[in-house]
Amino acid sequence: MGRHQQPEIRDRILDACVDHALAHGLPDRLQPFVKASGCSTRMLIYHFGTRDALLRETLRRARQRQREFYGDLLSPRSGEPYLSTLRRTWQAMTGPEGRPYLSMFGKLREDAEQQLWPNLRREATTDWLQPLEDGMRIIGRPELATLVLAVIRGLIMDIEATGDTPRANRAFDDFLDALALMTTAGTADTAND
Repeated sequence: MGRHQQPEIRDRILDACVDHALAHGLPDRLQPFVKASGCSTRMLIYHFGTRDALLRETLRRARQRQREFYGDLLSPRSGEPYLSTLRRTWQAMTGPEGRPYLSMFGKLREDAEQQLWPNLRREATTDWLQPLEDGMRIIGRPELATLVLAVIRGLIMDIEATGDTPRANRAFDDFLDALALMTTAGTADTAND
């Protein structure tokens, strides 16, 4: 009779693999995950079936962490103007805590075949629309969520391509200044109607 899988062991192994992948990227072979998890290749296969299945689970768990992290950052805060929330979110996303997610999923987005996660490009775009709409609704402009997301994604791609974070930070600050003018003008136009 075979052994029964133990979910807590599987979760511990998966978390170790996610930690490793966020720090070093997805490995081409299992050995880095073996070392990171402290278990054998045989145990990885026992718990996950195949290398690709483990990589997919690692990506899903990393994405779950990213959604929780970014979702919390994007959530409106009592007493904080939403444009300040966006500025703080940008700094966290592109800073040391958020950078591993950008690196991992940026490389995955570049993969033309996207075999490990076929719908990633679409999900990576649509995941953040609702939280941004909720935040922008506070300042009366939920329809600008797509613009905000496009600027964030574009500047992230710029950072990935050039490594020039200070320039991207200045551009994001300029965007927020323009957005403040847009939202103020929208409020003034509504008041004049």
